[in-house]
Amino acid sequence: MTDVQKGTWVRIRRIVLDAAQRTGRIPDETKSVPFVTWSKGFLQQDANFDDEVTVITRTGRLETGVLEETHPQYELNYGNFVPELMYIGDESRKMLSGGERP
Repeated sequence: MTDVQKGTWVRIRRIVLDAAQRTGRIPDETKSVPFVTWSKGFLQQDANFDDEVTVITRTGRLETGVLEETHPQYELNYGNFVPELMYIGDESRKMLSGGERP
């Protein structure tokens, strides 16, 4: 059984450079840790936490990394994640352009 289902909004983590690969022209405390990126997107397969997964971001990019979190909140504290709000912009554009109504 998997922890997280395909299509869930998630956050992934990817190590871009290990600490040993970082340049020597940065502060010691910076070069002693890996260079990491986090991305949010829709999970492209059922998975468990700590699995390497692929997500598709809101801008349509495919990103690969380790599954860390489901329904990640924005750290600016605008409130809890509300899945329905993810689609309002898409549906509004579709309706305004004369496309099919939901």
